[in-house]
Amino acid sequence: MKHNKSLRKTLLITYIFLLFITLIPSVFSVVVFQVHTKQYSQIISNVSTANRISSIAKNDVPAELWNIICGKKEIESADHNKMLDNIFSGLSLMLLTNKNEESRGKLEVANRAYTTLRRNVDMLISKMKTGSLVTQNEATLDEIRTITSLFSDIMNDFIVTEIEYANQTNQSLRNTSIILTAIQIIITVLAIIISINSFISVSGAVQKPIADMEKLSTKVANGDLTARIDIPKVDELDTLAENLNSMTEQIDVLIKKNMEEQKNFQKAEMKALQAQITPHFLYNTFDTIVWLAEEEHTDEVVKITKAFSDFLRISLSRGHEWITVSQELEHIKNYLTIQKIRYADILNYSIDADESLMNIKMIKLILQPLVENAIYHGIKNKRGRGELKVSVHYTDETNSIIQFTVEDNGAGFTEERLGQVRNELRTGSQDSEKLSSVYGLYNVNKKLKLYYGDHTEGLIIESESGKGSKISFRIPVTEGGANV
Repeated sequence: MKHNKSLRKTLLITYIFLLFITLIPSVFSVVVFQVHTKQYSQIISNVSTANRISSIAKNDVPAELWNIICGKKEIESADHNKMLDNIFSGLSLMLLTNKNEESRGKLEVANRAYTTLRRNVDMLISKMKTGSLVTQNEATLDEIRTITSLFSDIMNDFIVTEIEYANQTNQSLRNTSIILTAIQIIITVLAIIISINSFISVSGAVQKPIADMEKLSTKVANGDLTARIDIPKVDELDTLAENLNSMTEQIDVLIKKNMEEQKNFQKAEMKALQAQITPHFLYNTFDTIVWLAEEEHTDEVVKITKAFSDFLRISLSRGHEWITVSQELEHIKNYLTIQKIRYADILNYSIDADESLMNIKMIKLILQPLVENAIYHGIKNKRGRGELKVSVHYTDETNSIIQFTVEDNGAGFTEERLGQVRNELRTGSQDSEKLSSVYGLYNVNKKLKLYYGDHTEGLIIESESGKGSKISFRIPVTEGGANV
């Protein structure tokens, strides 16, 4: 009887404790909703501020400056400085309150654009005070309009990022609500079941499933989403066990789906980056075709036009991401054919490739930026004729690894600059102007890491100032162009 009383006292304490823990999800939900509400309000404020200062920069500032140039307003009575101060205060406030790293990055870019805008406006006002010509003022105003348009575009990108962040916050809020509701229901039901059953009988049939659930939750908390619990064949606990298994499985599926979506997003980003680095080559090619046509060099016009057509055909590849090594080399040959016509006096090239690997699939358009870098940053910066060599070979006896190498005898890198380039490829650079000199290399390195992951070490750069550079990378042989 004493044992029963002791057990009842223990069960009573347990029952009170279980009731207490059911309050935890409610308290936690209030805290979580408060945090999300504050975060959502800040996003709305940032979007509103960004939209307002974007409009001021793109419309009001150029209009005010035009009124000054036209003589409709005196410099002393104009509001351009007030408008610029409003833009600056808006940017400063958003930088101070924004916690999203991606949004802060865009705001920092916008802040640099604002600095440039302020400098140009001050320059225009200074020139007008010294009696500059109207045509000069209009030219400066056109530059200011370009800067304000850029600033507006950056703000639009920031707004898109904030909206996406708001969507993520909203989704997180919904998920949190669902999870908290489910957990609260589960905890409440579990507390009632355990309390009732414990007063009647404490048996192994209840104790073992609870212990198993504790082990499952520990494994899941430690990241083992493959863990599952055996259905205990206890009516009161079967549903809970099934829900735990289902929840663990759904978490695993959602994480994998999120990773895949992130990977697809990065692939789309790579396509956008790739599209940004080719226009200057297109313009130069068209200029060369026009020049050859004017000089009536018919054969060369036909040759460069065919090479350019084949170059674009492989670049598009009907939207396919994977092409054969043969097609990649043909793409390089077409590119070099065009460049050879343009730089006939300074460029010689050769391509050395193992014929047995021509049908192997690879991610497309990763050699052309390396060749372009060798021409524009190596060969063009040296005296005399430049030599460029592209080679493709297996690196092992099992023919499972392919090495691509682009080598030139151009200006090369100094030891200090080589270290900087390697660091920029590894970590990126917050200074966009500094990164732009190796933008093609950065793009290729990022693309290799994205599509081949740990199966490639990325770009390997060897260089010596005045003697040239050698850039290489290795990729695994893949079946049918599938991701490794």
